[in-house]
Amino acid sequence: MHVSAQVSVYPLGPAEIAPAVEMVWDVLESFGLAYTRGAMSTIVEGTSGQVFAALEQAFVKVAGTTATVMVVTVSNACPRLAPTEE
Repeated sequence: MHVSAQVSVYPLGPAEIAPAVEMVWDVLESFGLAYTRGAMSTIVEGTSGQVFAALEQAFVKVAGTTATVMVVTVSNACPRLAPTEE
């Protein structure tokens, strides 16, 4: 099933946000998932198996560096992301 997910990651304590967010993006890229970076969250899409596996790996990676909160909203009804031009 195709899904879209909106994900935000919040490292707790004195940790910087940018490195945590970049870790999430690195994981999404390693899974080959389409995603769009936003000011407050990232939208990712793909098959449900790929998206959930990537989000789990991203959480484990960030949580391995600091206490972390990850907020995720998943939908199978959102329109697909527009193709990006490189």
